Amino acid sequence: MRVRDDRCIGCKRCFPYCPMGRIQILRRHEKIPGRVYIEIDQDKCTDCGMCYRAKVCPVNALYQPAEPWPREVRAVLSNPLIEYKGSQVPGRGTEEMKTNDVTGRFRPGEVGVGIELGRPGVGAYFRDVEIVAKMLAPLGYEFAEENPVTQFMSDRKMGKLRDDVLNERAVSAIIEGKCKLESLPKVLEAIKKAAEKVDTVFSVEIISKVPPEGEVPIIPILKKLGYWYSINSKNNVGLGEPQFKFYDNQG
Repeated sequence: MRVRDDRCIGCKRCFPYCPMGRIQILRRHEKIPGRVYIEIDQDKCTDCGMCYRAKVCPVNALYQPAEPWPREVRAVLSNPLIEYKGSQVPGRGTEEMKTNDVTGRFRPGEVGVGIELGRPGVGAYFRDVEIVAKMLAPLGYEFAEENPVTQFMSDRKMGKLRDDVLNERAVSAIIEGKCKLESLPKVLEAIKKAAEKVDTVFSVEIISKVPPEGEVPIIPILKKLGYWYSINSKNNVGLGEPQFKFYDNQG
């Protein structure tokens, strides 16, 4: 995000809308006597557009220019209204992580594993995203094709991101993929080790299909490893036609 210093009056109305807290600096204008204006920390700004979309600036001083590569990846991950051309997905992740009953991305015997790095006020550099991805890649973790982070990789087998994006940052970024159920303990252990190396916060999402018996297959694994978990259910109420028949008796 940028600010037109010849328009800005330093009213500070935009300050609380920055999730990174980076609209903070007031400067005295060198050419306009008595005028003060804000500056946006361009290194820490994630180009999420919140300050602009809030429409609180009385003089329309805020604007979002078309940023060149690799700077443009910040808005791709941070602004939910922007769709990345490579993945054709708006925002950080894909809908399929939440609509498995319809898409069947995670089949019986598989689990989806998502790692969201960063939060408002903290953010995440892509160099930290790469640390996690590299820990997962050798374990049979399959990166989701449609996910923007996957699109930024130069070597998916190694979990290697393009060098030119490593110093870019986003409010948060999500690594999406899946592994075999039996590989989940190793994947979780790798994530735990990665947590010691990254300079941000993150949460882990594990997705599995609940079989007719009603037992969640990942719970025994999480209990055995001593991980705290919160059960969140996403249910298909008939609004989408399943693309995969999980069970033989499914109509």
